Amino acid sequence: MPVNPELLGRAFPPTTPYLVGREKVREFARAVFATDPQHDDPAAAQALGYADVVAPPTFAMVIQDITLQQLLGEPDSGIVLERVVHAEQRFRYTRPIVAGDELTGRLTVTGIRAFGKGAMVTSEAEITDAGGDHVVTATSVLLVGGDE
Repeated sequence: MPVNPELLGRAFPPTTPYLVGREKVREFARAVFATDPQHDDPAAAQALGYADVVAPPTFAMVIQDITLQQLLGEPDSGIVLERVVHAEQRFRYTRPIVAGDELTGRLTVTGIRAFGKGAMVTSEAEITDAGGDHVVTATSVLLVGGDE
């Protein structure tokens, strides 16, 4: 197995806070074809009780990607980016992400399963707001191929 089994349970330091911008939410919504007015129009979002535009559910991947860069950059991971496929993604929300949120992610490797010469690496990014309150847990499974 190319992946270092000692990664299991490893927790990474919190990321630098990410300020969610209105235009970033709008751009992301367009990119994923999320056409509900709450993603683009502050008045529509406010009518639903939010302070500003609401990010589509998959927006959490923006913050999770920062945490995954920590894992992929780990010198002892055994993970070679050229042999990685993003196999699965899940989100468990406490509340939606809204423009103006300042979010921090903290990644933990929660599973490593060998298969053939490769491995499946599962990680969870706990994403919290500036007050430390949980917003979303983003779970990712990376399929890491072994040596050729």
